[in-house]
Amino acid sequence: MDYEKLGLTVGIEVHQELATKHKLFCACPPELNSDEPDYTFTRKLRPAQSELGEVDPAALFEFLKGKTIIYQADHKTNCLVEMDEEPPGPMDSEAVDIALTFTLMTKGTPVDEIQIMRKTVVDGSNTGGFQRTSVVSLGGEITADGKTYSLEQVAIEEDAARKIAEDGDTITYRLDRLGIPLIEVTTGPDMHTPQEAYNVAARIGGILRATGRVRRGLGTIRQDINVSIKNGAIIEIKGAQDLGMLTTIVEYEAQRQATLLEIAEELKSRGVNAKDITKNMMDVSEVFAKTKSNILLNSLKRGGKVYAVKLKGFNGLIGKELCPNRRLGTEMSDHAKFMGGVRGIFHTDELPSYKITQDEVDKLRKTLKTETEDAVVIVADMESKCKAALVAVVDRAIQALDGVPAETRSSNPDGTTRFTRPRPGAARMYPETDIKPVQITPERIAYIGSNLPDMPEVKLAKYQKEYELNEKLVTQILDSDYLHLFEELATEGLSTTLLAVTLTEDLTKLRRDGVPVEALTEDNIRDTFKLVKTGNAVKESIPEILTWLSNNPGKTGKDALGALGFELMSGDDLEDLVASLVEEKADLIAERGMRAMGALMGIIMGQVRGKAEPKEVQRLLQKALQAKKV
Repeated sequence: MDYEKLGLTVGIEVHQELATKHKLFCACPPELNSDEPDYTFTRKLRPAQSELGEVDPAALFEFLKGKTIIYQADHKTNCLVEMDEEPPGPMDSEAVDIALTFTLMTKGTPVDEIQIMRKTVVDGSNTGGFQRTSVVSLGGEITADGKTYSLEQVAIEEDAARKIAEDGDTITYRLDRLGIPLIEVTTGPDMHTPQEAYNVAARIGGILRATGRVRRGLGTIRQDINVSIKNGAIIEIKGAQDLGMLTTIVEYEAQRQATLLEIAEELKSRGVNAKDITKNMMDVSEVFAKTKSNILLNSLKRGGKVYAVKLKGFNGLIGKELCPNRRLGTEMSDHAKFMGGVRGIFHTDELPSYKITQDEVDKLRKTLKTETEDAVVIVADMESKCKAALVAVVDRAIQALDGVPAETRSSNPDGTTRFTRPRPGAARMYPETDIKPVQITPERIAYIGSNLPDMPEVKLAKYQKEYELNEKLVTQILDSDYLHLFEELATEGLSTTLLAVTLTEDLTKLRRDGVPVEALTEDNIRDTFKLVKTGNAVKESIPEILTWLSNNPGKTGKDALGALGFELMSGDDLEDLVASLVEEKADLIAERGMRAMGALMGIIMGQVRGKAEPKEVQRLLQKALQAKKV
């Protein structure tokens, strides 16, 4: 796509968990707990008017879903603050210092006083119905790929609870993550290609990691992306965790908006306007009384209905692809699922299909008195759900007349996005009255400014020199979740190249091969390298030892050696094995001489893999061949 012609504009909000000793407003440890919860409790949340008498539209939308929220908690990582049963404590000063550190590294201007605000959130992820957030600084800039981009602000906020499950009318959250300090870095709308968006997000992440005081691992950093094109709308895409997918997300969203604008133009050319799209839905269960469609049939057998609505002028447009794997019908289905709680919709652009016959489609069109350019959407469920779902479909069809509706969307693993809720309004933010503001003194700024960490490029050069690694390995280890472990083990005399390759490339390969490396503890990794350092294991066996430990939580490196049969052979046993092979392959040696080394090494290493150092095998083999005067 020609992004300049499209007028693509992108802004990013990077959310990164901070490595503090406590949560933002209590003394609980900021860590996740995989144990069974100690207790649960249930809540229903509702929106309230702001001081100006306004209700936030996003909060109202979530409330209308009618969900019941189940919270799981434990005594280790939660207290009454997370339950919203006790006022919060003062803001964690360590989190403030980290945010100020990033601010000064990016030339931002700290505020004189941090005012804690409440941001309305009624999806259940915060027990109080709001998230606490605070602006720490304004302005600033970063440089990425030779270009300078503006920062609008840096804020500190509390992370939300973890969603565990969503089933029908209930959502289950785990409260261990609730309250973990987050830094939020908001850029200006300065990016105009997907690659620029990636470069800026990567640069911000690199500077955050350079502070040495952020949490690492899956889910600890995520990006919200604001995307718009000319004549489109600002779409906020939440929760992009995989940085590698960021370019795809921006590309697909630009394509989606461009296609929606094309649909709006086509509807205009067909003379369709809002008054033509009515909510006059009909019960068409009789049309499908003898259907072979399992989906419709099962709904009817449960006492449900099949309802339909005509969309004037939409024939051929509901099935139009907006971007890969997403159509206008998909958008309508998203809205129907949210508002009606149905499993999905059918529309005439995709029928006959799903065992719905052409005859049934013809009867459907006749019943609704459609014309050639009209489309029909049907849904099967209980009557109330059908009606709510089709109202949502009609509303989305009316929005299509204007092109791109402003909304909040969530990212999918393939880079596409799905509707989540309308864009929030200005009424969602108001002051927190339970916590005193935090004064930022000149002395505090001066102290932090005199102790700033190195920027990523400076650290890169230092690591290359200090650890004698090439640029590729240094870059990988600086971006790794195991940087601190690398620095620790490098002081113990282990090969820095071996450490860097194992902690980055080898673990990545194991993860791609399906090995559950997330089950590895840092002690597992320390233990494995200790075996190599003390001569109890060979470095070639490291990937297999780590694989075994990943699949056997709670076990030790010595357990792995025993299970894999990787106990090192004694020098005498290895020498005897080499001598025996040399005698056995006397004819090969006579024919090839020293050129037989390769074949002999392969045979021996196949027998002693993980039990002997290749260099020692090679030395003994050379010695044995020389003794034969080869």
